[in-house]
Amino acid sequence: MSQYQYQHDLLKFSDEVLDALKTGKPVVALESTVIAHGLPYPDNVATAIKIENAVRAGGSIPATIGIENGKFIIGMTEADIDRFASTPGIPKVSSRDIPIILAQGGMGATTVASSLVAAEIAGIPFFASAGIGGVHRGAETSMDISADLIQFTRSKVAVVCAGAKSILDLGLTLEYLETQGVPIIAHKSDDFPAFYCISSGHRSPHRLDDEEMIAKAIEMHWKLGNSSSVLITSPIRAEDAIDREQVEIVIKQAALQAEKDGIRGPGATPYMMKAVGLATEGRTVKANMSVVISTAELAGKLAKAHATYLNRQRSADKA
Repeated sequence: MSQYQYQHDLLKFSDEVLDALKTGKPVVALESTVIAHGLPYPDNVATAIKIENAVRAGGSIPATIGIENGKFIIGMTEADIDRFASTPGIPKVSSRDIPIILAQGGMGATTVASSLVAAEIAGIPFFASAGIGGVHRGAETSMDISADLIQFTRSKVAVVCAGAKSILDLGLTLEYLETQGVPIIAHKSDDFPAFYCISSGHRSPHRLDDEEMIAKAIEMHWKLGNSSSVLITSPIRAEDAIDREQVEIVIKQAALQAEKDGIRGPGATPYMMKAVGLATEGRTVKANMSVVISTAELAGKLAKAHATYLNRQRSADKA
């Protein structure tokens, strides 16, 4: 990382994250939407700390990202997390919203897409999220495609997740990523997962179980001149998973009701997720927690393996 990046006028680093980046320690970026738009206070604080601790358990330094005072916060302190968790009305900021929120100087909670923008500027090569956005059902007429997928084509950051939510068209999501040349690697699984379902019913293009091999594959992608993401998926633990067929029935029913109620666009996702939660008698809450923790810990392990691989390569080049 260049000195310019450390002094970038749009970035405010925590001391811990800045030290980690300067000394070559592995760092994993995290979004802040889970803090400002997740559970109520103070449960959202506890969840954010658990996610950060999971990254640490994997062997890396967490860097939770937010926006405040015209800058990206790269690595929230506990005081930052508490402020974002307890302040009402913080807007959810996707990639298109970044310049406006920065210009206004207010607070903003980053999504997957906006977190990737910040992570790449800051020189952080890994990002963890429970689940990514994708192509929505009916996108052939609505053109509703998540900004996450677009950002994967633009940001040189490895993304660790549990696939995408079942309410999306996961077949079209995989097709889109293939068209855009975004590599997908399933870790210790043959299938592309669906958030709180172990499988989406679609096979993953590639499976790699060895963490250092994944690190090497990521580096090969970037050495080829690509400036896009690599997607690494890991399914939810079997004991916390929800049956895919049960979820599919609920989604189809909820989609019909949403159409009758005229619910479209940004309001459709929370509507559908709430419907699934009610139908599964709240099991999605436990599943969500399981996924955010497991993906964060895996990201910590993979970031550490990637740092080890790069250090080994540098030593070999000097020999």
